[in-house]
Order: sequence, then C-alpha cells, then structure tokens
Amino acid sequence: MRNIWTIAKREFDLYFVSPVAYTIAFLFLFIVGLIFVINIGSLSVSQFGFASAPDIRIVTGPMAFLLLLTTPAITMRLVADEVRMGTMELLLTGPVRDFELIAGKWLGSFLFVLTLIAFSLIFPILMNRLVSPGIDQMHMLSAYLGVILLAAAFLGLGVGISAIFSNQIAAFFSTLVVFIILWWLVGAPANILPIGGEIFRYFDMSAHFYDSFNSGILSLGGVVYYLSLTALGLFLGTISIEIRRWR
Repeated sequence: MRNIWTIAKREFDLYFVSPVAYTIAFLFLFIVGLIFVINIGSLSVSQFGFASAPDIRIVTGPMAFLLLLTTPAITMRLVADEVRMGTMELLLTGPVRDFELIAGKWLGSFLFVLTLIAFSLIFPILMNRLVSPGIDQMHMLSAYLGVILLAAAFLGLGVGISAIFSNQIAAFFSTLVVFIILWWLVGAPANILPIGGEIFRYFDMSAHFYDSFNSGILSLGGVVYYLSLTALGLFLGTISIEIRRWR
C-alpha cells in the first residue's frame, strides 16, 4: 500500500507541473460552467421564481460527457510515457509489484479528477441558492456518485490501455475508441435485437449513468458494473506490465 501511495502522490504532483493538465482542468470547468449559465439563463423566471426548477443534471450530465473526451488525454502518458523515456526498466527493477505500479498510476489520476469534481461543487451550491427550497440533495449525491464511479472506470480502462502502448498518441486514440464503443455503440443492438438486447443494454456505460445515477436512482448493478470495468482496466494494465517484465 505504501508503494501505491508513493506512486500516486508522484503522479498527482506531476499533473500540476504539466500545461496539458491545466488546459484540461480549465476547459473541463469552463465548459461545465458555461452550460450551467446557459441552462440557468434559459429558464423563464416569474415573480415566484423559476417556472421550471433546474436540477443537478444540468451539471453532472455535461461532466460525464466531458470525462469521456478528456480521460484519454489524462491517462495516455501514465505508462506509455515511462516506456518511451526508458524509465520503465528502472521501475521494473525496483521493489515495486506490477499491480502496485498500475494501481498507483490509476490512483494519482483519480485524485486529479476528484479535484476537478470537487471544484465543480460550486455549481450545485449556486443552484441551491437560486432554487427554493433548494435542490434535491439525494439526487445530487446519486448523480455525483455516478460521476465518480464513471471517472474511476474511465481512468482504470485508460491506464490499462496506456500500459499496452509505448506511444502516447496511440494510447490516446485507442482509449477514445474503446470509450466511444462502450458509451454509444455497445448499447445500439439492444434496440434492434428481439432477444438478448438486455445483455447489450447492461454493457452500455451511458445507460447506467443517465438512466440510474443521473436520474437519482442508486443502482447496485451500476455500481458493480463501473467497479468491474475499473478492475478490468487495472488487471489489463498489470498483465501488460508482467509481459514487459518477462520479454
């Protein structure tokens, strides 16, 4: 556990010396804020307040979509860059297990994304002041839990794919393609096939988020699904490191 935390802290600190990380953070919060302002401004206001009360989905919905687009950029360098710079050999010869290396890389990136999610709490706080008697707190907790689980799964898969490649660009586009398949394409057969559609619907990442967590429904199946994807990504990364070790 100590090795995992040491690696995670190193990776977390590296994000704050990287212009790419600052760019991602700025764009992430700026776009969420812009969508928030547009949605709030578009609601008709009467003397009694908002004609249609806004809810947390105007914040968490865009956040989920932005995570799909930005996570490949966050994870592409985590392992691939170590291979490119030749520092992977030093890590492999050190007293660090393969899983500890991957888990530490994942945890560092997860802490970075959690920081962005924490900053986004300013929007529901503002919304709570605008709406009387305030937004649904349980709905907010459910939606934010969904965002956190989604981020964990995206980052887990991203770290696992990054461990396969030695080129950051290849890692970025491969991760993005996998996300697009899981987010948009894998659920498409559910609306076409008369039999077996539920299987495809279960593997649809967006359905678990938008139909459950973002709608205020805590789904055990959704929690298991996202944690399973996270574990799958970490397992894939660990296997990839083990293969590199024995080459």
